[in-house]
Amino acid sequence: MPLSLAELKDRAIRFAQEWQDSRDERADAQAFWIDFFQVFDVKRRRVASFEVPIKKADGKQGFIDLLWKGTLLVEHKSRGRDLDRAGQQARDYFPGLQDHELPKYILVSDFARFRLYDLDEGTAHEFGLAQLHEHLHLFAFLTGYQKREYRPEDPANIKAAELMGALHDALLAGGYQGHQLEVLLVRILFCLFAEDTAIFEKNAFQEFLETQTRPDGADVGTRLAEWFSVLDQAPATRQRHLPAYLAQLPYVNGSLFTEFFPFPAFDGALRQQLILCTYFDWSRISPAIFGSLFQSVTDPVKRRNLGAHYTSEANILKVIQGLFLDELRQELAAAGQSRPRLDALHRRLERLRFLDPSCGCGNFLVVTYRELRLLEQEILERQFAAQVATGQTVDLALYARVQVDQAYGIEVEEFPARIAEVAMWLMDHQLNLRLSEAFGNLYLRLPLTRTAKIVHGNALTTDWKSVLNLHGLEYVGSSAARQLGSSAAPAKA
Repeated sequence: MPLSLAELKDRAIRFAQEWQDSRDERADAQAFWIDFFQVFDVKRRRVASFEVPIKKADGKQGFIDLLWKGTLLVEHKSRGRDLDRAGQQARDYFPGLQDHELPKYILVSDFARFRLYDLDEGTAHEFGLAQLHEHLHLFAFLTGYQKREYRPEDPANIKAAELMGALHDALLAGGYQGHQLEVLLVRILFCLFAEDTAIFEKNAFQEFLETQTRPDGADVGTRLAEWFSVLDQAPATRQRHLPAYLAQLPYVNGSLFTEFFPFPAFDGALRQQLILCTYFDWSRISPAIFGSLFQSVTDPVKRRNLGAHYTSEANILKVIQGLFLDELRQELAAAGQSRPRLDALHRRLERLRFLDPSCGCGNFLVVTYRELRLLEQEILERQFAAQVATGQTVDLALYARVQVDQAYGIEVEEFPARIAEVAMWLMDHQLNLRLSEAFGNLYLRLPLTRTAKIVHGNALTTDWKSVLNLHGLEYVGSSAARQLGSSAAPAKA
């Protein structure tokens, strides 16, 4: 579990003090980077390797000082050496790397200075060793406090869907299909997301697959069954002598891992396809639209037109802004800094409930929930501005009130219904991390004790009263009008 920002800053300051006089690359570099990762409570051995051999573009043999495949490449020099040259040397290694091994960041250092290149954003940041504690936000990929701004056109969403599509096809080709295949894919999606967003330890799922399963893939199904079983067990009910890679797993609950069924037979190629998925940064996906993309992986026709799903979030926002969001934002603006008025609005948000009787993968519910949580965060930031400014800790578990179980859905197909549940969890977790970043202390909701209620059934034949108490229901989703054959807009209940 990630450290609080206060703990991270203390560790960074101590690290800088301990290494302020180091100069010799050969003698001290590896110890320096081991300690650097410890600042962020990340085990270097789990994520990265030293002195990785590589063939450079000119055919000569080189060695990467430190490589975290798919994430970070480090080039280290002795004190006072040229960081520009070090950065170019790091890039010279790229031709020898496979696509999934290419880093998102380059970090160069001479003990006294750091320069971090963000290759996705095209930016570079340089600062001294003594200022590391002031630049922890640049290392959000290590801290877990990763604040994302999701763009519908982000190619990461399509890349993620393509990876899952390839895995789906490989499993289907092996004869694994139907309900079991769909549930397995949803579980794998959760695990991929979990190791990139501080639910699991960094790279835990990747390391498990690479080190605890055989290269020929013969035991992957059995190992996955063990992994999923532990995720569904409270710590007090687990066996006492579990191996460390299982014992460190959190208790997820939420019924996602409860059902047992035969697992597929893997071979070496299928195992490698699954491992390849772990090299992608799943924290980049947007649950607001990924549900539709994920559903499309099972349909080759839909998969060829993945980009068509990108209009859904914009359309949903247009609907909910006029339906309720503009009104709530106006009320927030009128509340100003008044604690009573802010608290009254907060309690109103807590009471809101939403139903989408034809929810598909839950896009309407996910976007609605996200906007409510962002409003709630603004309320909390105003209420506790003084405490945050003075470094006081706010127990967010006492004050965060908007929950996923305020959302309800009905969906006639089982696979999208299950995706909708997981999409709500993923969005909830991303918003919890966003709230954690704003307040400087970690806020997680595990085990999952509350969940969106997504019913697998036909909204035309299902008694809506069996889904929720219709008295007090605030809003019905836009897809309800479509299913009922009406051109009417969604409405307040």
